[in-house]
Amino acid sequence: MAEIAPSILAADFANLQRDIEMLNASPADYIHVDVMDGMFVPNISFGIPVCEAINKHATKPLDVHLMIEQPDRYFESFKKAGAAGLTVHYEACPHLHRTVQHIKELDVLPGVALNPHTPVEVLSEILGDLSLVLIMSVNPGFGGQKFIQHTYQKIARLQSLKEKFGYTFKIEVDGGVNLDNAPLLIREGVNILVAGSFVFSSENPSKTIADLKNS
Repeated sequence: MAEIAPSILAADFANLQRDIEMLNASPADYIHVDVMDGMFVPNISFGIPVCEAINKHATKPLDVHLMIEQPDRYFESFKKAGAAGLTVHYEACPHLHRTVQHIKELDVLPGVALNPHTPVEVLSEILGDLSLVLIMSVNPGFGGQKFIQHTYQKIARLQSLKEKFGYTFKIEVDGGVNLDNAPLLIREGVNILVAGSFVFSSENPSKTIADLKNS
């Protein structure tokens, strides 16, 4: 059974507390928090104050995804804002080992995300240090995009490396996740499904989360 991390980016920000309380009462395992700076990705979402506001009401761990340049500058602030895990992008971190160690020193779970064009093999030297590898199945920066089919092969290669070396990191997928592709993703080795608009635009978001979990 997969874990589910609904992306709060797709919530109704005029009723944010209501939507967080819905997630608290749902079978969701995490709340996925997408932070975008308008530079690493062509969109701006929200930052530390909104993360703090989410954390005030959330009873589920905050899975914070930093789609930003020079993320190291903000690790301490996001930890104080409630982040249980911090995921940075391989493409934004020229000194990735140092960045991951910085996250670990803060007693926060370290994750690394890969854009659709980036092969999983670039992480081969650091997989043993990670708690999470996030595979982007759409191009980061916007919600509601179509799932990229090549993602299945990419996950299979990552799962193969995980099994070969006995690593314990979780595999997370973000982008275009729905009830059609969730079972296939889980079969390839995915542990955590991120879903935003698919959950929050559904008639019954809590049931949709339960359906994804039972895929």
